[in-house]
Amino acid sequence: MEWEGVGRAARVAGSLALLVGGAGLVAGCASAAAAGVGPGASCGTTRTAANVPVIIKVAKGTVNCAAALQVENEYAAKIRDGQVRGNGGGAPVTVSGWTCQGYPTPEVLSTGNASQCHTGSAAIVAVLPVPTPASTMSTG
Repeated sequence: MEWEGVGRAARVAGSLALLVGGAGLVAGCASAAAAGVGPGASCGTTRTAANVPVIIKVAKGTVNCAAALQVENEYAAKIRDGQVRGNGGGAPVTVSGWTCQGYPTPEVLSTGNASQCHTGSAAIVAVLPVPTPASTMSTG
């Protein structure tokens, strides 16, 4: 009976060691993502001030994606609230230490880039997703 208790205690200790080790791996992955991603990486999607979906991509340097998405969301909010000068909020504005500015419509149409935010060492671009062709022909 006493040996069963020792075996059970060893199994519990082993399980705890696995849980602690697994938590360390997860924390390691989270800190790697928090450390940032480089040029060409996508940080996810958000929406412009006009509620248009955009993909946030790293154009230069190393960027923390959570911070990049926060800056883009704050930029959109400033435009919505009328805090940015220019047609549609096209003038440069400072957002959490980044300078953000929308591109002129002809450039948006030719490149898909809606706006850019940059610091001295990094830049992110809000890119319109490539539309998927929709069938417009009727089958009747």
